[in-house]
Amino acid sequence: MLSQKAKYALKALLVLSERPPDIPVQVVELAEEGNIPRKFLELIMLELKKHGVVHSQRGKHGGYMLAQQPSEISFGQIVRAMDGPLAPIPCASLTGYRKCADCVNEGTCAVRIMMRRVRDAAAQILDGTYLSDMSSKDVEALADQLLMA
Repeated sequence: MLSQKAKYALKALLVLSERPPDIPVQVVELAEEGNIPRKFLELIMLELKKHGVVHSQRGKHGGYMLAQQPSEISFGQIVRAMDGPLAPIPCASLTGYRKCADCVNEGTCAVRIMMRRVRDAAAQILDGTYLSDMSSKDVEALADQLLMA
């Protein structure tokens, strides 16, 4: 399940992705526009900075800007930065693999095989979706498609 921290990170980055790339946006503004608690967002932005997703500018007209183009920042990159591996269980993870203590043969473990499929499907979607793919107008079109389905 996506953590609240990852959800807020994505919301803040989507706000930044629709702003001019050279104009910093203050945390207060990001929090208001994304409906995100400001104190929590400050911690999230520091973590995103540590991961090289955003950079900051100090001062009266300071704030945060994307460190890369929105077309270069995938949802998968952000989810992993905030929450760690995508796999629902450690033995299905590519980056955070841990053998299960109760597993007799992980090569034939039905739970591991299914959770690996879940991980692979999630990775395909999240790694193939970039901030630039989710502009306001794109989201409206996707919402319309979901309502029709």
